[in-house]
Amino acid sequence: MKFSRLRIHGFKTFVEPTDFLIEPGLTGVVGPNGCGKSNLVEALRWVMGENSFKNMRASGMDDVIFSGSGNRPARNTAEVMLTVDNSRRLAPAQFNDHDVLEVSRRIEREAGSLYKINGREVRARDVQILFADASTGSRSPALVRQGQIGEIISAKPQARRRILEEAAGIAGLHARRHEAETRLKGAETNLDRLETVLSQIESQLDGLKRQARQAVRYRGLSADIRKAEATLAWLKFREAGELVREAERLVELETRTVAERTTDQATAAKDQAVAAHQLPALRDEAAKAGAALHRLVTARDQLEGEEKRARERMAELDRRIAQLDGDLARERALGADAEGVMARLVAEEAELAAIGEGAKTAEAEALAGVAAAETALAVAEKAFSEATSALAEIVARRNQLERSIRDAGERLMRLEGQLAEIDAETAKLEAGSDHAARLDALRAELAAAAAALTTAEAEAVAAEQAHVAARSQEGEARRPLADAERLVQRIDTEVRTLSKILNVAHASKWPPVLEAISVARGYETALGAALGDDLDAPTASASPQHWG
Repeated sequence: MKFSRLRIHGFKTFVEPTDFLIEPGLTGVVGPNGCGKSNLVEALRWVMGENSFKNMRASGMDDVIFSGSGNRPARNTAEVMLTVDNSRRLAPAQFNDHDVLEVSRRIEREAGSLYKINGREVRARDVQILFADASTGSRSPALVRQGQIGEIISAKPQARRRILEEAAGIAGLHARRHEAETRLKGAETNLDRLETVLSQIESQLDGLKRQARQAVRYRGLSADIRKAEATLAWLKFREAGELVREAERLVELETRTVAERTTDQATAAKDQAVAAHQLPALRDEAAKAGAALHRLVTARDQLEGEEKRARERMAELDRRIAQLDGDLARERALGADAEGVMARLVAEEAELAAIGEGAKTAEAEALAGVAAAETALAVAEKAFSEATSALAEIVARRNQLERSIRDAGERLMRLEGQLAEIDAETAKLEAGSDHAARLDALRAELAAAAAALTTAEAEAVAAEQAHVAARSQEGEARRPLADAERLVQRIDTEVRTLSKILNVAHASKWPPVLEAISVARGYETALGAALGDDLDAPTASASPQHWG
């Protein structure tokens, strides 16, 4: 085999599709450092099956994809295709039908690699064996890299042996032998596991045989039990039918009794309704009489209150009149005293005037006793000033008494007016004494309404007692009916149970009606609620329980 072309697209620095032609003879690549010469060798090793990202000078296999630059975005895929000349038919048998082999490897970011030979998807191992048969490969010594000569010189014997085997063209045989050994080991492991599984299956087979024998015995016993249960159920069904007929007879008797009791109860209820119909009219009359009585009592209380207040007012006025009479007598006594004092002062004034006239006639005689006269005059002047002061006080007292008498007269006039008003009110109250007769008439009407109310209440109590007695009789009559209904319900439950048992026993012979019914979507619950357990009953007339 001979390499003729290397096509690179998106691998490391080769962002655009690049074709590298390998012509006959010696082909060389010349360029400065960093131009991508080593990337060509790594592309060859990568397409031939290199799986170590360290040998690709990367931190991960996804790093072989172009990661972008200042003016180009990153790529998500990378692909390398190696065209091999197979005109001499040296490739493995499955790939030896073509003169040209196109080996490609495509990688997607975070998705892994995909190998193809002439467009057909193959394994990485197939690609490695293809190049191993041609004495080359991703780790072949023919791909010389920097420092590899020194590694070969100082290599261990095993590494030198691989070099010699590859040079001799038997590296592919070793690869196939390793794969065959791996398959043989896997086959041996599968055989060991198969023996373990066979032993487990044999142990399970013995247990299954025992279970099969037990199942056969159980099936026979179950058939016998079902037959016995069906016979017992049929006997119970006949007995239940007799009990149902007896219960129906008792129910009929109790129904007639209940009808009679219901008639009695209806009569009592009618009497009660009549009494209850008459009772509201009597209660209305009693309420009206009570309202009238309440109004009269209220009016009487008001009149009594007004009379009481008038009497209290008259007593108060009497007290005030007596007090004013006392004040008037006292003021009159004070006025008499003041008049006596005034008469005495007038007499003293006349006496002093007489004494003054006598003094003038005896002036000559009094010259000798001028000093004594002056002294007497001083004494008289002092007495006169005192008498003048007393007179002023008496005048002021008199004025005050006159004002008090005037105020007392005004108060007396007011009291006399109030007394006249009270007398008028008293006369008016005495003139309106006809309320007593109306009050007596209303009291008589109230007594009659109370008597009628008492009679109606007694009749209502009697009707209620009759109603209670009728309900008690009805409860006693319903008790046997309830017992009969419970018995019928229990019998019905047993019948349904027996029907289910019979349906179970004959489910294979008579399929239930549910299998012949198709229900519109959404009405399944309604059908189940309407038919219930009857959905398990068959339609065949030969079944013990069936639809007709």
